[in-house]
Amino acid sequence: MAQLEGAEIAFDGADVGVALDLPAESAVCSACAPADDPRQAFDELVRTLGGAECGLLAIFAAPMADLELLAQLGPEYFPRSQIIGCTTAGEITPKGYSEDSILLVAFKASHVVAETVPILGLAKAEVARAAQEAVRRRAKLAAAAPEWAWEFSFLLIDGMSLREDQVVSALRLGLGGMPFFGGSAGDGLDFGHTYVLVDGVFREDAAVLAVCRSRCRVQVIKFDHFEPTNTKMVVTEAIPDRRIVREINAEPAAREYARLVGVREDELSPFVFSSHPVVVNVGGQHHVRAIQRVEENGDLVFFSAIDEGLVLTLAQAADITDHMRTALANVTLGGEPDAIIGCECLFRRLIAEQTQQTRVISRMLADNRVVGFNTYGEQSGSVHVNQTFTGMAIYPPERSLRD
Repeated sequence: MAQLEGAEIAFDGADVGVALDLPAESAVCSACAPADDPRQAFDELVRTLGGAECGLLAIFAAPMADLELLAQLGPEYFPRSQIIGCTTAGEITPKGYSEDSILLVAFKASHVVAETVPILGLAKAEVARAAQEAVRRRAKLAAAAPEWAWEFSFLLIDGMSLREDQVVSALRLGLGGMPFFGGSAGDGLDFGHTYVLVDGVFREDAAVLAVCRSRCRVQVIKFDHFEPTNTKMVVTEAIPDRRIVREINAEPAAREYARLVGVREDELSPFVFSSHPVVVNVGGQHHVRAIQRVEENGDLVFFSAIDEGLVLTLAQAADITDHMRTALANVTLGGEPDAIIGCECLFRRLIAEQTQQTRVISRMLADNRVVGFNTYGEQSGSVHVNQTFTGMAIYPPERSLRD
């Protein structure tokens, strides 16, 4: 597709204007610092940007960070930028995996313009209104920068809300075929409270959608390292609105799952769940339905939607390092991306740790310019998924409309 040569867009949250003759350069800058020193991260990002305007700023913060201060620093340093963010279950920085840190990812206004759609409550009515607003914001950006042929949307959502499936479904109705990805906010390994930065405040029971238009080619990506086996199971009793499975194959859920994977019930743990996930078939593709924990009464709590009568298939894992190497290599077939914004499930990171592959995967992420965070769930296309790597590659802009 043709792109606008040397275009610059200045965005102040209300009006978008286009100016020409800016040389092509990297679309994304990032900076990180320890969670207890947020100003260091912002100062570093300002230096990295070198005076360039920031169209969209994403803040990914460890749960221990001072969220109120972070929310204040965003508009202090970047008063003309659209700002989103969330807490994490780990950060993916320019140097690879990190913990207890703050990561800032800036999309330059010369390459990406954005409007944000706040969702201050995840009830059905609020989400429906947000979907309608997303359509208006998308049209506004298209009118302001019609020569910029690429667009995408990025969702951050409360990872403990149990509402991701419904929110994604509603938003996709409004966004149509617009490339869409996102991640569920995390709380380390505590699974207590997760927060999303919406309208200048880190909030629970909230989400934010960034609707973006770009002069750069973008590609949404999703992969996992699992293949379905022939072992199937049926959910015979569940509490869908709480994502709880009480019975599998008419047996207590935890006991039956443990039997099928070949461990004792008292051996069930996050590592067992991450190593032996169950998948569902949606539209001819398998999607992981990750198990979060076992309740004292033997119920299984899931990270994604679950219901009675659902057929689950036990999956087996390929080597996570080899699979990621191949998947990331495929992203570069059309040229090296400027950056990959990654939303990677916490359980993938746990697998890397348990199999002593953290260092090599961390290096691989850095070498492939991946920045982002570890999540409690991922959003891709029209579904909320688990135990995947989901994200977006953004490529250098074309240099001329005549090319």
